[in-house]
Amino acid sequence: MAHSPGTRSLLRVLLALCLSAAPLLGCQSTSGGPITLNWYNFPDDSGALAGAASTCTKQSGGRYRISYNKLPRTADGQRQQLVRRLAAKDATVDIIGLDVTWPAEFAEAKWILPWTGADRAAAVRDTLEVPLRTATWKGRLYAVPYNTNTQLLWYRKDLVPTPPSTWAEMLLMAGRLAKQGKPHYVEIQGAQYEGLTVWFNTLVESAGGSILNATATAPRLGPPAVRAATVMKTLATSAAADPSLSNQMEDQNRLAMESGSAAFEINYPFVYPSMKANNPKLFKQFRWAPYPAVERGRPARPTIGGIDLAVGAYSRHPAAAFEAALCLRNRQNQLSAALKGGLPPTLRPLYSDPSLVKNYPFASTVLAALESASIRPKTPAYQNVSIAISHTLSPPNGIDPRPDVQKISGQIEDALASKGLIP
Repeated sequence: MAHSPGTRSLLRVLLALCLSAAPLLGCQSTSGGPITLNWYNFPDDSGALAGAASTCTKQSGGRYRISYNKLPRTADGQRQQLVRRLAAKDATVDIIGLDVTWPAEFAEAKWILPWTGADRAAAVRDTLEVPLRTATWKGRLYAVPYNTNTQLLWYRKDLVPTPPSTWAEMLLMAGRLAKQGKPHYVEIQGAQYEGLTVWFNTLVESAGGSILNATATAPRLGPPAVRAATVMKTLATSAAADPSLSNQMEDQNRLAMESGSAAFEINYPFVYPSMKANNPKLFKQFRWAPYPAVERGRPARPTIGGIDLAVGAYSRHPAAAFEAALCLRNRQNQLSAALKGGLPPTLRPLYSDPSLVKNYPFASTVLAALESASIRPKTPAYQNVSIAISHTLSPPNGIDPRPDVQKISGQIEDALASKGLIP
């Protein structure tokens, strides 16, 4: 049927309005095709995340299509993009991969939806307890743990037949190796960034303390924090310190270990396949052990990392987004992420899965670490808390334990008052 000039003009106006409003209002196609769920997550080079999106799209039976949108590579860049989108109430943000330090902030801002009913029951089933704590805020679950991560002690068996169980023992071993003219560095994250905060948090928790009180309303710190800062200073001013300590992050630690200049490395499991590929000869001597304790008889409490999946508060398809998020982190997709991308799973049964154990001979050590692990301070102001710690304790060889802990305490009080939410 032909349209009159007036009708055609009206249609053009309506179409223009729909197209201009699409980013906010989401004009829907009448074709009956599948809806698109946008998943924003860190950029994965292994193909595991893209594979999960493809698999779950197929398993939806044509009801939805998951589009994997890669965020910037740095955590700060990822957070900044998500904060800006959600502050603008972007309805195209359906599923979000949150760093484990962000759920409290995003939940407090009402940018993500709580998990309830059957969705919550499915999210917690077989999931490790400590990762679940990262996704919980004020007693409600706001995300589902997709993967987790924890550091181990990696060492060279040709230099150290029996691994140290404490920091003091490790530094003593490093000193002996230095006197013998052998590789002796202890590789650790000492640059002024999140890794330095993680190091401090692990030592505080391992010494029996915490950075914040139980209600996350005030700093706790005290003697355990002084003990933690003392351990950091002792390493940084000893023969065990790599000359580049104050500039090193995880990848620099990996490269130093692979080059043969170090005897010990505190790092995540990704270093294992990397050593195998990059230095097969040294790989034969590459071993792992639990994170060193601060005090003998008190197990270490390494700080976990990882990604939690949340559903955007402004999503037009929340029910489908919850379903898709559960699929993305199901058993098969977590196994794929572990085998392809080196990301430790959050589902307990996978740690006894033969295919995981074959490629993760240290799986039982990782599981033990996760069960006694700690999390970073859970507060909407976490970004400010982390900055206060990493700036005060950098460089590690300049730490003055008691005054610096007092300074951190005052800065954390100010950070908590700001309530976070800084774009």
